[in-house]
Amino acid sequence: HLQLAESGGGLVQPGGSLRLSCAASGFIDDTFSQYAVAWFRQAPGKEREGVAYISAGGAHIDIGNSVKGRFTISRDNARNTAYLEMNNLLSEDTAVYYCATAILAWGLTEYDYEYWGQGTQVTVSS
Repeated sequence: HLQLAESGGGLVQPGGSLRLSCAASGFIDDTFSQYAVAWFRQAPGKEREGVAYISAGGAHIDIGNSVKGRFTISRDNARNTAYLEMNNLLSEDTAVYYCATAILAWGLTEYDYEYWGQGTQVTVSS
């Protein structure tokens, strides 16, 4: 069955950068290229927030307002992997980051996504 695995989280100082990866497995006949991917995050005591979305072919991207201009999303369908590049990190970016995928999702509505990874912790602190 389909699985997602995030990596790349960790502790970083304010103003620093991290690159998260989301490795997808279990896709038959390279169908990962037919699935949209999104990144969400959840900080302690807060609701899950949509961060970035990329369509199946990569032509359409949506970035959440709170991270616009600092985060970018990309994907490499040949490697079944999506990425979240995070720059100029702020303390309020501290959260568990999740990637999610679905064949019919469009945007950052979490209920549209069928498959989720376990999450990776990002902590921004000096």
